[in-house]
Amino acid sequence: MDELMILDATERYLKGEMTSEEKAYFEQLRQSNPEVDQLTVEHIFFLQELDRYSHLKTFRHSLHEMHQQLLVNGTIREETLTNSMKVVNMWKRYKRTITIAASIAGITALSISAMTLLLAPEKNTKALTDLNRKIYYLERKQQQQDTRINDVISKMEPGTVVKESGSGFLVDGKGLLITNAHVVKNAQGILAVNNKGEEFKVRLVKVDEVRDIAILKIEDKDFKTVQTLPYSLQRVSTDIAEPIFTLGYPRNEIVYGEGYLSARTGYNGDTLSCQIAVAANPGNSGGPVFNKNGEIIGVISSKQAQVDGVVFAIRSRYILEALQELRQSDTAFSKLKVPVQSHVKGLEKTQQVKKIQDFVYMIKVY
Repeated sequence: MDELMILDATERYLKGEMTSEEKAYFEQLRQSNPEVDQLTVEHIFFLQELDRYSHLKTFRHSLHEMHQQLLVNGTIREETLTNSMKVVNMWKRYKRTITIAASIAGITALSISAMTLLLAPEKNTKALTDLNRKIYYLERKQQQQDTRINDVISKMEPGTVVKESGSGFLVDGKGLLITNAHVVKNAQGILAVNNKGEEFKVRLVKVDEVRDIAILKIEDKDFKTVQTLPYSLQRVSTDIAEPIFTLGYPRNEIVYGEGYLSARTGYNGDTLSCQIAVAANPGNSGGPVFNKNGEIIGVISSKQAQVDGVVFAIRSRYILEALQELRQSDTAFSKLKVPVQSHVKGLEKTQQVKKIQDFVYMIKVY
């Protein structure tokens, strides 16, 4: 089984049939394992020899057809030879071809023997097993992505057109989402899609147009509740020049942005929002803004037209106020608990993002 695995992987690598991830992993394996690299080099040589032999056979066949055609036309005539003379003549005429064929046969036997010997060591078997597992994982991942795409399409009525899209994030593990009011304005239906491509049906439960905040509720049998969110909502003010980062969906995949708080107020001194210096696009609207501790300091609301890097975010205190109003106005949310502690504080930025990204969604409005 191991022999078939490495031969199949080598063939796919040489034919350019691997994905970029598979190719990178295979090349790394070649660099770290001299035996696998030697096997690949020998296999390349073996295929090249077979290719040469194939061309030689084609050339010989063409010569034979030409010879027969000349005989038929009477341009040349066949001489009658004894059996021994025919054998000698054949050897003289084709000795180079026969030698090459014999050499290829020898090379083939040696290559197969070398492959068998190289595959024998236990450490190499483990490396090949890891390679096969990696390739299987990548193929499985691709199949899952295809399945998720089909699921997304199946949850929308045929012919449905997405009119608006933005970002949103969970504020409790049971499916309560925050986004902008302007993102879901005049929505007939709303869908939330996570970074795995899984889609969920969403209901609008509260709109605050003054603060540009909307609260959504995921109501979908496929949604699985979570016990604890990794981040919290900040309850104190943020200092100017404090580093911040964003996660959102300006395109059909989650995008990370990095910057800093540039002003405590928004456009024309608006105290509802703050100004942040970060790259953003319309699809970022409704996305969370985090400080270095993984605390949400606000939700992206708008970008000042014609000014690059000038973005405004509704402060987190107004998100908390909107949630409190929901508790008081709707008994179904009277026991709503907002996360009060960040579980990613002190982690490196890449680790913070890995833990947070599963709870940031693309919001599709139709």
